[in-house]
Amino acid sequence: MEGFKKIFDSQEPHREDLPGQWKEDLDDFQKIVMLRCLRADMVTSAMQDYVAKHMGQRFIEPQTSDLGVVFKESSPVTPLIFVLSAGTDPAADLYKFAEEMRFSKKLSAISLGQGQGPRAEALIRSAMDRGKWVFFQNCHLAPSWMPSLERLIEGIDPDKVHRDFRLWLTSMPSNQFPVAILQNGSKMTIEPPRGIKANLLRAYMAQNDDFLNSCTKVSVFKSLLFSLCLFHGVALERRKFGALGFNIPYEYTTGDLRICISQLKMFLDEYEELPFKCLTYTAGHINYGGRVTDDWDRRCMMNILSDFYCYDVLKPDHKYSEAGTYRQIDTDCDNNGYIQYIRSLPINDTPEIFGMHDNANITFAQNESFATLNALIHLQPKSSSASGRSSEEVDTTGQTLDTTGQILETTHAHLPTRHCILLPHPPYIYPHAALFLSIPLPSPRYNRLLQEIIRSSRDILKAIKGLVVMSEPLEKMFNSLYINEVPSLWSKKAYPSLKPLASWTEDLLARVQFIQHWIDAGVPTVFWISGFFFPQAFLTGTLQNYARKSVISIDTITFDFKVTLSKYTWFVKFMYHNGVLRNHQTFHYEDIKERPEDGCYIRGLYVEGARWDPVEQQLGESRPKELYTDMATMWLVPEGNRTPPTKGIYICPIYKTLTRAGTLSTTGHSTNYVISVEIPTSREQKHWVKRGVAMICAL
Repeated sequence: MEGFKKIFDSQEPHREDLPGQWKEDLDDFQKIVMLRCLRADMVTSAMQDYVAKHMGQRFIEPQTSDLGVVFKESSPVTPLIFVLSAGTDPAADLYKFAEEMRFSKKLSAISLGQGQGPRAEALIRSAMDRGKWVFFQNCHLAPSWMPSLERLIEGIDPDKVHRDFRLWLTSMPSNQFPVAILQNGSKMTIEPPRGIKANLLRAYMAQNDDFLNSCTKVSVFKSLLFSLCLFHGVALERRKFGALGFNIPYEYTTGDLRICISQLKMFLDEYEELPFKCLTYTAGHINYGGRVTDDWDRRCMMNILSDFYCYDVLKPDHKYSEAGTYRQIDTDCDNNGYIQYIRSLPINDTPEIFGMHDNANITFAQNESFATLNALIHLQPKSSSASGRSSEEVDTTGQTLDTTGQILETTHAHLPTRHCILLPHPPYIYPHAALFLSIPLPSPRYNRLLQEIIRSSRDILKAIKGLVVMSEPLEKMFNSLYINEVPSLWSKKAYPSLKPLASWTEDLLARVQFIQHWIDAGVPTVFWISGFFFPQAFLTGTLQNYARKSVISIDTITFDFKVTLSKYTWFVKFMYHNGVLRNHQTFHYEDIKERPEDGCYIRGLYVEGARWDPVEQQLGESRPKELYTDMATMWLVPEGNRTPPTKGIYICPIYKTLTRAGTLSTTGHSTNYVISVEIPTSREQKHWVKRGVAMICAL
């Protein structure tokens, strides 16, 4: 056990030796499988070492792009295609290369879109005769014109076209892009720079001393320029942390940075005083904020920007983080001085510069590992033997058959039968059981979900035995069951969930039993908020009950939030300080024996990015390697015309799943969003905003 514990606690577990015979018995690939069980966050690093060892170091290092090399291999009949990736814009590189080749005045660029087809066709025909370059950007935005582009390229006569003619194209990956152009063209892709250091270096390599000294306030301009470039790097790199960074991974580009730099210089030249209000608004709400569609992401963006656009950054010794790794330097230095300082920065960013806890790196690494493994699962051939037999043929042990049968058996064994109506295949929760309750039950969505599970499960069993035709939906269901994934037939009618099939089934049964207990034993004292199909409806119903009772308009009612305390809190604190309690709530929800007169108690929430401190009764920092913690039971108290506090609380959003993102509803909120609650804290709200703290209904 000590050997495995050493691996679990190690900073580089993928390079630690396995204990005992494991070291000799397992090869390098099998050791990665073992690492997946112990430290999933380091699987990607182990894969890199494996590739470097067996294939070579160059296969894991980023390749540099050289347009000169690509141009030498091109011809007038060969289009040069940039395959775009998030955060990249090759336009600036192409314009710079055109200047080097003395073709800047012979380069015609156009961004494709609706109505641009005739103009683009005229540009091509003119350029072919005169030997010019044509640059068509964003081909994926003009799918209807792509067949015309394909015909134009096929119609180029090598004997008649000017030898200097070149056609440059950019496009995001799209199934509408003509295959013939891809096959006959030279394809390039530029990965965005990874890390704050790479982003800063890219920004300053595009600058020169003349530009730095062109502003009337040179010293201020240099300080704010560095601060702005650092903000750009932080905004880009926060995406790697998934939902902890931003709910939605926005595709910021160097174009966003360039326009902010232009506006910075313009405002400094035109205003006597430093116009931080204008700079913050144009950068945070327009240039970068213009891409933001989630209100909580906007809050995060503005809080981050406030650290980079402020008077403090003008101080020569200003530090952007507590460690002081990223700091302002003397503004007397030239552009080369900034580049030399940037080269001294670490390659790997610490979460500190993002305002995050060290655990954020674990979340990032786990997400990267799971995404890679899921891609491998979906890419693997549907055969598992040298004979190439399909998964249905290999299924001699009846893996899929057993899985489906177990789901059917478990569903029938655990589902309730009391207070239910016999639908086509019993049993189901009958929605009119709400007649027994004082608070309405959710809509009968669980009934529809259970009905679909039982119907499709019986169909797949018949299809596997050859009794019915294996339709396309059933084949997709079969493949999902084979890889322990929730079939789309079920997920379309289910609640949001990220769980694999086995955990998802257990979670569904727990939800159904929660509602059945509600029917059998009456209204619960404490509601399991995660057990509702649509928690927002339950919360609205709670407000409606209070509105009817108090005879006031529901529009004037909001929730006050109180974390419940036990009468034995003093004993819990004593036990905690003496090392007996380490990871417990103040007390268990079952200790609550009576419902509140107004509002409701809720449980079942998890805190991500922080933890609930049961001793201090407020938000506290996460413990190492503790990514999610249980939240104490909360009392939601309806109040009319309530004035929310402005200090001592963190407004914490609650989401249904860890992805946090969802489609925008008519209210402007994500469909994954439930409600925001007020959590006591002794720190500024900005601290927890930058940490990405939120509560989750289901992991």
